[in-house]
Order: sequence, then C-alpha cells, then structure tokens
Amino acid sequence: MTRRWLPLLILFLAVLGAPLAAHAQTGGIPAINLSVDSASSPEQLSTTIQIVILITILSLAPSILIMTTSFTRIVVIFHFLRQAIGTQNAPSNQILISLALFLTYFVMSPVLQEVNSTALRPYLDNEIEQQEAIVLAAAPVKEFMVRHTRDKDLELFASYFPGERAKSPSELSLMVVIPAFMINELRIAFQIGFMLYLPMLLIDMVVSAVLMSMGMMMLPPIMISMPFKILLFVLVDGWYLVVESIINGLQLS
Repeated sequence: MTRRWLPLLILFLAVLGAPLAAHAQTGGIPAINLSVDSASSPEQLSTTIQIVILITILSLAPSILIMTTSFTRIVVIFHFLRQAIGTQNAPSNQILISLALFLTYFVMSPVLQEVNSTALRPYLDNEIEQQEAIVLAAAPVKEFMVRHTRDKDLELFASYFPGERAKSPSELSLMVVIPAFMINELRIAFQIGFMLYLPMLLIDMVVSAVLMSMGMMMLPPIMISMPFKILLFVLVDGWYLVVESIINGLQLS
C-alpha cells in the first residue's frame, strides 16, 4: 500500500515545492500576516459590522430554516414513515433530508418570491436601507407562520411575552410566532405519524397472531411483517399519498 502511494506523494511534493523553491531563490519563503487594525472611518466600521452580522446569519441559517419553514413537519413525518415500515436505514437520512429540503422549497416558493420582490431586490438596487429590508423580508415569513399556527398556540406564548398585547396575530412579535409555529408543526407531524403507524401496526398484529397459531413463537414477527408492509406501501402508492397530504395540508390551511 505504501509503495502504491509513494509516487503520488513524490509528485505532490514536487508540485508544491516548485513554487516555493522559485520564490525562495528570488526573495525568500512567503509569509502570511494576520492583524486587526482600527477603523479609519465610520463607513469602514459599519462594513465590518455588516460582515460579522452576515457571517452570524449564515452560521444560523440551518436553525432559521428549521424554525421558520415547513421543514420540521416534513422531516418528522418521513422519520415516522420509515419507522412504521420497519426499514431502519432505507431510505437513508441523506435522502430523506434532501427530499424534505426540496419539498420545503416547493411549498415555500411563493413566500420566497415575495421576499425577493419586496425586500431583496430593492435592497440590492439600493432603493431601501438594510433595516427596512429586514422588516419587509420578515413580514411574508411571519404571515406564513401565523396562517399555519393555531390561535391557541399563539395565545400560549403571547400571554408570557412581556410587552403590550397585540390586537391581531399580524402584530405579534417573531419571538411569539416562531415557537408557536414550531410546536404546531410538531403536533401535525405526530398526528400524521400516528395515522401512518395504524395500518403497519395492524399488519404486525396479524403476523404475530399467525405465527403464534403455528407455534413459531421464536421467529421475530418483524422479519415476516416487513415485506408485507413494503408491499402494502407500494400497492397504495404510499409516497404519492404522503407527499400529496403534506402539500395539501400546507397550501390549503
């Protein structure tokens, strides 16, 4: 194994060492200096703060995606579906998460288009300021969350949130809307997961009863019931039904 990789290692060192050797002959090995200097103008300080805020937002992008979109509902439903069928690693987590991301983009596309037309494009064209762009971008997202959240959940967090009581759901703060939206998404996902478990549980009970009547109590029922679960799921076109119910639930509510 070492002899196989030795020519590649020599080639890599040669390619890497050639520029360094040439530079060493002309003026020495290049050095990299990192320093923090004081801002010479308020505009430079403002740009630095904007870069820091942008990096922070990018690092929190996965959490924002989970909290403010339908991704939570979709991925939890897919998890329940895989557990109900009994296939532990098929489809894999990468496939389920990728499918959930594309479905989330499909469902959220009207909201994203509104954010792009009302906030992002005017900001890039220097028509509005950054703070105004953030407010305009948050408005359609909050409207989507409020539309898919029960009043009961909104009232729960609004009653404990300090400040003035909002007169309408549109006036609620994002600190109230986001957790209410998340627990509502989890509630719906668990309800759909329960409905997915029912036919699979019936198959498990039938297989267990048949095995007990045949005296084959040492044979795990899941080994016999899983092929029947997959067959049932394929015959009823399960993926179509599950995805259709998710899209209808998000677009019609």
